[in-house]
Amino acid sequence: MRTPTIVSDLDERFDEDYLHFYSASQTPERNELEAGLIARLTEITPGMEVLDVPCGFGRIANQLASRGCRVTGLDASPLFLDRARSDAAASGVGVEYVEGDMRQLPWVERFDRLVCWFVSFGYFDDATDRRVLAGFRRALRPGGRLAISHANLARIIRNTPSTGLPYTGGFLADLGEEFMFFRTRYNLATGRIEYHRVVVRGGRVSRNSFSVRGFAFAELRDWLIEAGFARVEVYGSDGRPLTLDIPEMVVVAHA
Repeated sequence: MRTPTIVSDLDERFDEDYLHFYSASQTPERNELEAGLIARLTEITPGMEVLDVPCGFGRIANQLASRGCRVTGLDASPLFLDRARSDAAASGVGVEYVEGDMRQLPWVERFDRLVCWFVSFGYFDDATDRRVLAGFRRALRPGGRLAISHANLARIIRNTPSTGLPYTGGFLADLGEEFMFFRTRYNLATGRIEYHRVVVRGGRVSRNSFSVRGFAFAELRDWLIEAGFARVEVYGSDGRPLTLDIPEMVVVAHA
């Protein structure tokens, strides 16, 4: 086996390995279930204009389109967008896929709903992340709603060692001789959840380190209010009230 390679650029995280393992672990049944949760919590109805950002390889956008929404998906990865378009065509749904940067959304008051799913917010510095939320608000029509899924920080703090202690770890996907493994810890000084990803695939080992901003609900709620949202609610990833035992929270903000 080759000597492991180490990369730290965030762009390197969202690569072909990510697509390979995540598309295997995120089954059509799971995608349909999550799209149904989004539709229920934000009261999506057929005909609504929906923006999925970043849309990744289109697993949520294509599901929402199958429910009769007019969906736009934005992502910075041409690789992911190619897969999203291919899957949309195979499913017989129409989605407008756009290559772009979530920090510079070009739309103003166009969408009824906006989805930022699967811990896709919080990768930049605080000032930039706040601008991202403001961009989300501008893209929504009055009365629109935003759904963000993010790590439940209370559970992270309870179960994950802080900086200076060993990482906790767990498999994302185990495909026989190929697997992706994450080690995780929480940095109290920066407020960021730090990840170290290890991939074993095709006779190689690669490593990637990255971090995402951790949020207690109250803090993210305040950021959303400051970005111009009028009201913010929180749920667990099962759609029920958030508890310490649920890995992810779903935040719904009303424009």
